[in-house]
Amino acid sequence: MVFKPTSYKLMNCGNGRVFEDEGWLLSDPQYDQPALVRAVYANKKFEPREDLGGFYRYANWLPIKRILKHSQTPVTFKSKGLAKQLKLNNLYITFSGFFPARGAALETCSFKETEAYSVCARLPHDNKKVLVVASAGNTARAFAKVCSDNNIPLLLSVPEDNMNALWFHKRLKDCVKIIAAPHGADYYDAIALGDIACKSDMFMAEGGAKNIARRDGMGTTLLNAVETIGRIPDAYFQAIGSGTGTIAAWENNLRLIDDGRFGKHKMKLLPSQNAPFTIMYDSWKAQQRNLVSLSAEEARYQAAIIQAKVLSNRKPPYSPAGGLFDALTDTRGDIYKIDNREIDYWSAAFQYLEGIDINPAAAVAVASLAHAVEDGTVKHKDVIMLNITGGGENLTKNHHKVVYAKPDLVLNPNEPEQTIIKQAEALFK
Repeated sequence: MVFKPTSYKLMNCGNGRVFEDEGWLLSDPQYDQPALVRAVYANKKFEPREDLGGFYRYANWLPIKRILKHSQTPVTFKSKGLAKQLKLNNLYITFSGFFPARGAALETCSFKETEAYSVCARLPHDNKKVLVVASAGNTARAFAKVCSDNNIPLLLSVPEDNMNALWFHKRLKDCVKIIAAPHGADYYDAIALGDIACKSDMFMAEGGAKNIARRDGMGTTLLNAVETIGRIPDAYFQAIGSGTGTIAAWENNLRLIDDGRFGKHKMKLLPSQNAPFTIMYDSWKAQQRNLVSLSAEEARYQAAIIQAKVLSNRKPPYSPAGGLFDALTDTRGDIYKIDNREIDYWSAAFQYLEGIDINPAAAVAVASLAHAVEDGTVKHKDVIMLNITGGGENLTKNHHKVVYAKPDLVLNPNEPEQTIIKQAEALFK
């Protein structure tokens, strides 16, 4: 089918300026302060597209130019087991992963597929550059799958220690290449490698949290929940590495308020981090917009300790206008911190109570919900959305043979930039 690109403009979250998107803008070119830009859609009504399959049913609120193959949506269902355990009357679980009993079929078992299907669909058909994505694991798996399925050139930059996260149902096509920061490096080192590669005209930065397509793709989890619940939740729980998904939920909450049919309230945002990697928790508890100091050495040490490795971004979009600090402030939210012991407990408890395995990051969110019930932050009658950002990995590996990707190159970000650039370019020649 011929798809008509979604109509939208961009708004600077720092000063409110509304302007046209010139194709792949990640910031306001007329503004020199840290600020995210937000998509302002021509269609103010939340109207899922029944004529489009999978993820693209939410196309009216996605900044996309085309439809890609093999997409799926998360699935929202009302909890029984976990709800009974926590004595909650209206707990809804939005599940991103492989859970056939609930109709969930995200192949990579992660809600990162939602951002990959949105970001890659923002690319024009005639794009000549290679997309560059840095990831601690789940994002890389999602983008690799989507780009391989749709023949989109992609350069992934990941820490070598996280390569075990790059498993797939089939081998990746040659359009996807992987560079890895060496043993002992962390997500920030992978970002540094990707940034160096993007100094070449061959490559283009995906943009991370700055990319409206990434945020609005992730924000479809809330849209899926609202379709099921029929209203905006009272509280929202999610584990965070960058906080981008929580920002995305806030942005779609604001759009739903403008629609008016699903409530006029802002849900309380209650994200969580895996201790001791708690840079956003520490900054929020200090009630400061600027991130607390965290050296590269401390960050690598903490990232090595935590069980939820994907929650280890030391440069998250917390401080900019429109970032996580503003989202938490606007919704009177809070951040929890969860240790590895609690991850083990709630991973096992969730599988027993709801019948499916979940990723460590998702267990962080479950544990934070238990804390919020205990401390009275949420009440038993509140309508609660629990964003389970990944699950069913053990189940899918029992049902399918999987193959693990290997890095095409292992590169130290401290090498001369031209050396890194030339080696990265050679992968696509």
